[in-house]
Amino acid sequence: MKMDPALHRERKPDWIKVRLPNNPEFWSTKSLITDLKLVTVCEEAQCPNRWECWSQKTATFMIAGEKCTRACGFCAVKTAKPDALEADEPERVAEATRRMGLRHVVITAVARDDLRDGGAEHFQRTIEAVRETNPGIVIEVLVPDFNDRDWALQMVMTARPHIFNHNIETVERLTPLVRSRAQYQRSLTVLKKANEMVGGKVATKSGIMLGLGETRAELLQAMDDLRAHDVTVLTLGQYLRPTPKHLPVVEYIRPEAFEELRRIALEKGFRHVASGPLVRSSYHAADFRPELDVMDAIEADLRASRGIELGPEHLPLPVPKPETLRAIA
Repeated sequence: MKMDPALHRERKPDWIKVRLPNNPEFWSTKSLITDLKLVTVCEEAQCPNRWECWSQKTATFMIAGEKCTRACGFCAVKTAKPDALEADEPERVAEATRRMGLRHVVITAVARDDLRDGGAEHFQRTIEAVRETNPGIVIEVLVPDFNDRDWALQMVMTARPHIFNHNIETVERLTPLVRSRAQYQRSLTVLKKANEMVGGKVATKSGIMLGLGETRAELLQAMDDLRAHDVTVLTLGQYLRPTPKHLPVVEYIRPEAFEELRRIALEKGFRHVASGPLVRSSYHAADFRPELDVMDAIEADLRASRGIELGPEHLPLPVPKPETLRAIA
């Protein structure tokens, strides 16, 4: 793989610009997250957009700890033996969404291969706690592959997130280099299974990093693969090297190329595409809302699971007793 040494100088292209915090909401959000002892992927993954997102009172909560059991070549999250799950974390995440007044929340987690369910039950409990505390909120999950255990994936889908996100991260050829223990086809299968488990009543999402050495043909094939597995929401962003120990940047993709790829993806049938140098999985996540029929179907299913199958508008009108009618007459 050929790489231009000039790419690895400290100075990045002019279009890679990160805004520094100058909004009081940024510090308010940071204080809230600290107060509730929560972890955000915004900080752990060194997201370049955290200043902007936090200033808008949005954040992606990372549950199940900040230590990952995998060592992906692109990721800034540390690899170590994870700590035990915190039983009250779902409620703390839910409280954060309430205090921040969120209408859209993203919940993600490190890979927990040390747990039999990969952390699936913890996802389920967090989704349920958020929905209970903040009714009407759009819930998006960004999950690991749970080692393709159907029963674990089913636990997450039983909680009925509105958006199910699992990133393939890169093209098939580069997957063994970029993603520790992950498999390209397995990720595609997880995406399709999640959709099928709820009868298509979920928006399915995935993301790809550019600049790792992929070819245009490989990238377009990855788009086709995602569409073939029922994915309708796509994010495309520039890979940025977190530290010298991580995979090097092979190429910086120009903004106009990202815009062209956005148009191509839409032509391929994706409903929503976020494409740009600083785009990440959760960047402006609230800009996309699932179709109203999907939202309504999820809420109807949730009501039915609680024994509330019909709304007041569906209840029959009371039939008056004969003696009441005679009295009126």
